[in-house]
Amino acid sequence: MQRIFISSVQKELAAERRALKDFVRNDALLRQHFEVFLFEDLPAKDQRTDAVYLHEVDHCDLYVGLFGREYGHTGTNGVSPTEHEFDRAAIRGKERFIYVMGSTDEGRDPRMAALVRKAGEQLVRKRVASTPELTTALYASLIDHLQRSGIIRHLPYDASACHGATLDDLDPEKVERFLRIAQRERNFVLGPGTPVRDVLTHLNLLDGQRPSHAAVLLFGKAPQRHIGLISSEVKCVHFFGTEVAKPMPDYKIFKGTVLELVDQALHFVMDKLAHAVGTRSESVAAPITPEIPRLAVAEAIVNAAVHRDYASHASVQVMLFADRLEVWNPGAYPPEISLDDLRRPHPSIPRNPLIAEPMFLARYIEKVGTGTLDMIARAKEAGLAPPEFRQSAGQVVQVLWRPAMQDNMQDDDLRISILQELAGALGKPTMQVTMQAAVQVARMLQLASGTEQSRDALQEAMGLADREHFRKQYLVPLVQTGWLVRTLNPPNHPQQRYKLTEQGRKWLVQYHTLPQP
Repeated sequence: MQRIFISSVQKELAAERRALKDFVRNDALLRQHFEVFLFEDLPAKDQRTDAVYLHEVDHCDLYVGLFGREYGHTGTNGVSPTEHEFDRAAIRGKERFIYVMGSTDEGRDPRMAALVRKAGEQLVRKRVASTPELTTALYASLIDHLQRSGIIRHLPYDASACHGATLDDLDPEKVERFLRIAQRERNFVLGPGTPVRDVLTHLNLLDGQRPSHAAVLLFGKAPQRHIGLISSEVKCVHFFGTEVAKPMPDYKIFKGTVLELVDQALHFVMDKLAHAVGTRSESVAAPITPEIPRLAVAEAIVNAAVHRDYASHASVQVMLFADRLEVWNPGAYPPEISLDDLRRPHPSIPRNPLIAEPMFLARYIEKVGTGTLDMIARAKEAGLAPPEFRQSAGQVVQVLWRPAMQDNMQDDDLRISILQELAGALGKPTMQVTMQAAVQVARMLQLASGTEQSRDALQEAMGLADREHFRKQYLVPLVQTGWLVRTLNPPNHPQQRYKLTEQGRKWLVQYHTLPQP
């Protein structure tokens, strides 16, 4: 077991030191080879503090220096304990990893800035702007140390080279887009225009000179074309009922980078959920509230993408039922975390830390270790049943519940009939028409069943922002089908109004036999 000594100004970076210790202790591989020394974990001793520190430096295997903005108190010689420890580690020939906290030196104590320069003259140091960046950087350094020492012969999956991949298999535009987002959202130290190789080096996404699996999953032109990444796709299925059974109104298999997969799966789900449309009295634009909070859905999908076992031949599955959303991913929860732990504050132990950090930088992950807590909080705010988390046949399962549905919603034949009739009226295949579309059309028709309505009023009732999309996909087809009728000629008359016909009313009556969302 190798001992890691972490040096920093004690009060300034206490949370970061603790995060590093927890990370090493909770990682299945690292905890087999390393233990972390923190001074605050020692019992009280009748010894001088600086003597204890220097003793620990002498007996450690690896020195980790966290250099922040403060320099710390100084002794009679004007040198802080942090610098003493750095110098002692150099004298003793310890392997040293230096992490400079902050993307710039603005506000840094001049003495600490001098120490940063001094470290840079002796060894490679790395700037980090957040705790996730710090833990990922240390992870990469420790894995590299184990490999160079011959202790491990194979790198973890996310860190190992993607078979046959070269830098030409990465998309520079995707890297550039990531840099713009990461700098805007997290003040990332690298900005747009940084060479691809430099970005990969900073994010620890190279195995020697080759891109790692994580690099291809994050920035690849076509990740699923590479051996070992074929199953990194996401399968999304929509079911009418509460069981896995036909008919399936929509089934898609998405391919692309991890970020693209998350976006596509999230859009698939949100497009099919019912949305409540508020009034302009609440805001300038009429608010639209989905039945399951978007942030809760996003957390479930991101969790699956970040924590899945990419070496597995199984794929992430996103399944939307009449009463719930289920997100399945191959893998398992860390043995240190029970299912009950997911409902209270717990450490973040990403299966793929080299994927997790860029996801954090691009704000797909808000805060480490809070994903399940955020899902629970969002569901509670929306008045939904608490999310469920379970293990099943080598899969992690996350369940988000939709609002409770009445018994007659189990009448699948009636629901299918309503959707089929609406699909015919809109001139679309049945599988392209969802219950969300039915809800929106019903709101529009309900409005037109009272008094004659303008185009803008009908569009607002549907909650659609794109005028041309509304006109082509809904308004014109429903007029041509005979569910709506114009009150004036020509069609583009400035005072044009629309009202419901008897044919449209019949469908609306049938729709109202279903409970409203």
